Amino acid sequence: MANPKKREEQKSEFEERVVNINRSSKVVKGGRRFSFGALVVVGDRKGRVGYALGKANEVADAIRKATEMARRDMEPVAMNGDTVPHDQIGEFTGARVLIRPASPGTGVIAGGAVRAVLELAGYKDVIAKSLGSSNHLNVTKAALCALRKMRTREEALAARQL
Repeated sequence: MANPKKREEQKSEFEERVVNINRSSKVVKGGRRFSFGALVVVGDRKGRVGYALGKANEVADAIRKATEMARRDMEPVAMNGDTVPHDQIGEFTGARVLIRPASPGTGVIAGGAVRAVLELAGYKDVIAKSLGSSNHLNVTKAALCALRKMRTREEALAARQL
């Protein structure tokens, strides 16, 4: 009985968002076989976020797989109150994402995959623009690349002391 309780605690601690579901088909004798890929972003809204792509023959299984993998691969991101510390551009293949800090009360101004990443990381005031590719997976990776490159003022000063 301890197992279901532990599962409920895990679900309440992390929030998940399905960014995209991709259906692909394979033509076989007797018809088509469908398989699904689900891109899921998971975060605790306190500075940790992760993503994963899960694939399965059913949508629910693909989402479950992606959620489990995303929880395992969560990483911390730099925060300056409710916004990001500074401007940053993240790139992954053809996708480029510009993320900038915003004044209090602005909200999250971003679209699609970038919005999911920023909201689940815990940012409340931030402006983002996706440049280049519109591929959901590459945009997600570019957004996380930008967040990984961000450093707080304290981290930057500590690096200069060396």
